[in-house]
Amino acid sequence: MIGKTYNIPPQPPVAEHTRMLPAGALTFGVEYRDVDPASLVETYKDNAAHLAELEERSPAGGFSDEGVSIHVFDTEDGHEYLRFDVFDDEPHYHYVHRTPAGEEPINNVIDFDAAAMGDMLPWAIERLRTRLPEMLREAGGGHLVAELDGALVDRVVDDVAALAREARDAHRAAAGATSVRAQPSDRRG
Repeated sequence: MIGKTYNIPPQPPVAEHTRMLPAGALTFGVEYRDVDPASLVETYKDNAAHLAELEERSPAGGFSDEGVSIHVFDTEDGHEYLRFDVFDDEPHYHYVHRTPAGEEPINNVIDFDAAAMGDMLPWAIERLRTRLPEMLREAGGGHLVAELDGALVDRVVDDVAALAREARDAHRAAAGATSVRAQPSDRRG
């Protein structure tokens, strides 16, 4: 498998911060996330193995980042197959493989190379438009591909794109008014 493989699921979306957009067999979620070490520990505290893996694989000081997440769920059972974390510091995406009940999750995290590919948000939206079936298959969601209504998915992806831009712009404007946090392009040396 490509990327880094974790045997812990990604941190679940926060319902009150996530706008859900049904598109037939799939439901997209758009969420602005502010990830910090304390919230991650809280998420995994009830599973000793997951918490141990989180602590073992965390950088010094823990994982901290923020930005828009675009989630791709199976509408019927809510399984999240794909996630695009369009984060300020370390943008990345996930293949969240479906595993049999009782088996450890398989969560492939692939770093996004912003230096080579630019802003991740347009890239992520383009993947939803042009590579969604292939990405679903990669994560074990191939059974959903035949159920996709391309026209409906395209219309909903338009809404996903608009909501993601609005969320990112609103948080950047608020952060700019209250802090001097550098934009991603300012952090490269």
